[in-house]
Amino acid sequence: MAGRLMQAARCPTDELSLTNCVVASEKDFKSGQHLTIKTTPTQKFVFTVKTHPSVVPGTIAFSLPQRKWAGLSLNQDVEVSVYSFDPSRQYVGTMTLEIDFLQKKSVDSNPYDSDKMAIEFIQCFTAQAFSVGQQFVFSCFDKLFALVIKDIEAMDPSILRGEQSSSKKQKIEIGLLHGNCQVIFEKAESSSINLIGKAKTRGSRQSIINPDWNFERMGIGGLDKEFSDIFRRAFASRVFPPDIVEQMGCKHVKGILLFGPPGCGKTLMARQIGKMLNAREPKVVNGPEILNKYVGESEANIRKLFADAEEEQKRLGANSGLHIIIFDEIDAICKQRGSMAGSTGVHDTVVNQLLSKIDGVEQLNNILVIGMTNRPDLIDEALLRPGRLEVKMEIGLPDETGRVQILNIHTAKMKQSNMLAKDVDIKELAVDTKNYSGAELEGLVRAAQSTAMNRHIKASTKVEVDTEKAQMLEVSRSDFLASLNNDIKPAFGTNQEDYSSYIMNGIVKWSNAVSDILGDGELLVQQTKNSERTPLVTVLLEGPPHSGKTALAAKIAEDSQFPFIKICSPDKMIGYSETAKCQAIKKIFEDAYKSQLSCVVVDDIERLLDFVPIGPRFSNLVLQALLVLLKKPPPRGRKLLILGTTSRKDVLQEMGMLDSFSTTVHIPNISKGEHLMEALELLGGFQEEERAIIAKKVKGQAVWLGIKKLQMLIEMSLQMPTEYRVNKFLALLKEEGAFGSDKHVAI
Repeated sequence: MAGRLMQAARCPTDELSLTNCVVASEKDFKSGQHLTIKTTPTQKFVFTVKTHPSVVPGTIAFSLPQRKWAGLSLNQDVEVSVYSFDPSRQYVGTMTLEIDFLQKKSVDSNPYDSDKMAIEFIQCFTAQAFSVGQQFVFSCFDKLFALVIKDIEAMDPSILRGEQSSSKKQKIEIGLLHGNCQVIFEKAESSSINLIGKAKTRGSRQSIINPDWNFERMGIGGLDKEFSDIFRRAFASRVFPPDIVEQMGCKHVKGILLFGPPGCGKTLMARQIGKMLNAREPKVVNGPEILNKYVGESEANIRKLFADAEEEQKRLGANSGLHIIIFDEIDAICKQRGSMAGSTGVHDTVVNQLLSKIDGVEQLNNILVIGMTNRPDLIDEALLRPGRLEVKMEIGLPDETGRVQILNIHTAKMKQSNMLAKDVDIKELAVDTKNYSGAELEGLVRAAQSTAMNRHIKASTKVEVDTEKAQMLEVSRSDFLASLNNDIKPAFGTNQEDYSSYIMNGIVKWSNAVSDILGDGELLVQQTKNSERTPLVTVLLEGPPHSGKTALAAKIAEDSQFPFIKICSPDKMIGYSETAKCQAIKKIFEDAYKSQLSCVVVDDIERLLDFVPIGPRFSNLVLQALLVLLKKPPPRGRKLLILGTTSRKDVLQEMGMLDSFSTTVHIPNISKGEHLMEALELLGGFQEEERAIIAKKVKGQAVWLGIKKLQMLIEMSLQMPTEYRVNKFLALLKEEGAFGSDKHVAI
């Protein structure tokens, strides 16, 4: 557009002179347009325009600082044309301003918060043109300040596309300010102004448009993907300049729900989100703190949290800053409405108040609510709909790469101080710490440090530190391994003591049948690991009592090397009511779903069901729970192997449970004399000549004996004097009915 000649005039009001805009008549220009003012053939300046009815058409009004900067005199002719900004190159990323008091007499020693000034500056001057060297007046804290623009860096266009920012900074002469830029104040050389806050020095503040992607420095490990997903969903719209967002009719995401097992970094991530954003200091609230015994006080506490955001939105509209409210343990105050029988209804009204504040009739667009919980199932579903806590992110157990990152974070200071021994291999530790949460990995490092420190404490009448050796303190691989084996166990991992007690005597391969069963078990483990079509594999090991079903199930589970192995055993549920038993079984399965690869051994199913043949009686509640859980596939990307054991296959058939298992494996008893002799040789205890006497007696005999029972009979016999041991063993076999029985035909 060709330029036109206009006359310079005086700014009509003091209020307009503080806006940093030139003032024109509505007949000449529209408010918000950007103009190039050419004062001489070689000099031009860019300003944003506001309109005012008192300005004469054909004239353009400048404030005193503007006239001073541009070297203008009143009634001077200037050439005026419309200026357009290039969004890809001319949006302000960072602006550095020199600040001083406008009136030197108004000097005081009070501290001025540069962070608050930066927020106020952005709210006052959003969508305005600025140039390097520009001078203008800024009103804040009821004081007038003189500002000079020292430096402008362009916003990285890759940020607009949601990508990682490049480290290269582009300097520009003219830029358009928007709500997501970073403003830095520097004190003028001769000024006595006392600045505090982060915005007074360059680079110390993380801005939303220039997020720090180095998560390890931020103390977050293993959550790169989750952080990127949150950034894409919740912050991409806040990164874009407000005018583009407005044109798209886009509404910002107002809520995020972070859920997952304890110790996986939910609170840490929420804390870092608050730090990385160019926003108000986050308000952190523990769920139970909201509740109050007085009527209406709990709801008032919720209203107080949103009061600042409401006031600012009314005052500044779209230019309002972002207010972050972080709810830790949000399930404490947002339980399903109507779920608490006999309660006073306080929880219900608190939920109602929170729902109306986040996305009620009077909508707030300047808030971000971050909720954290390990029980997302308890939260009222109205809170989880789009428009409220719509970004639901599971912060799960870290994978191997994540564990390497977390261990690197917690050992970084030791590495810098050369206190980490050369033999410590972080990758090896990451492999050995399957199913460890972030908090447990931190605990592991602490335990290793304590073990190392303990070596340098003198064992005498009083506790003393050997100062000479302490200077050479190093945390070694053996310290980590000791802590791994003795101190820190994963809550969602494998408790080796849990299943090792079932196979403490090893597996006795008395015939090929046992080797075949273990081979089938290995195939089922491989199927669970590798097959995409069958993420859930269920196997029933059935056979007569004492045939070693539980030991074989525990051995298959141990050999699988799955990160999560749990045994659901009736001996841990003695005295439980039916409901409590169902809850305990459900908890084991829910924990299993949190791991990538899990194995659950459901031992002695008829005992879990309280089955007795007299009556017969069984727990239908537990039966129905097991029927559901045996068929329920794990969440996407997770694999689950279930090994069940029973001595009453016929009972499970009648109950309709047999069909819930993918396959059934029969565990036989010892039924031949040669198998009995093979087992005796493998178990040891008897001498060769003693085994020869037993072999003559059992030759050609029909035998029916479980391997567990056989171990018991051998141990009883070995308590006798040597000359009586064989006779005692044969007598015990007869007493148990192991000879001349055709039980094996009936079973």
